[in-house]
Amino acid sequence: MSIADLESADLESDDRESAVPGDGATDGPTQELVTDVFARGCGSRAAFEVVTSKWSSLALLALGEGSYRFNALRRRVEGVSEKMLSQSLQALERDGMVTRDVVTNIPPRVEYSLTPLGEAVAERLRSLADLLQDAVAERAVEQARSASDGDGA
Repeated sequence: MSIADLESADLESDDRESAVPGDGATDGPTQELVTDVFARGCGSRAAFEVVTSKWSSLALLALGEGSYRFNALRRRVEGVSEKMLSQSLQALERDGMVTRDVVTNIPPRVEYSLTPLGEAVAERLRSLADLLQDAVAERAVEQARSASDGDGA
């Protein structure tokens, strides 16, 4: 057997191993049963995309501190526009991580808070944020960036 034959056989086995249910493969579970974040049609993948967006992540971190009214949350998450914060909160609410409570005082106000799922996600994001903040404090990120910039890449 030649090297080309071996490479061809290896590519074919990789294709079979990487087949994702719902991508035209006839065997395997139906698309609605797929719960693998790497699968194109997985519902968790869409929620993952929302959570990992910059503004959604920062909103979740802030809401992990407690409930916020919209403008207070906007001040807490420096640099976010009203539009982006609104879109992020709507997506987080749609995915069951944030609740929007209308308080019928005079004047009426809206408060945002985390659901139990949102609390669990925010807790994990807080661990990631703490790790990155520590790396910046230790200048590890700056050193890595300087080394990368020095490579001419």
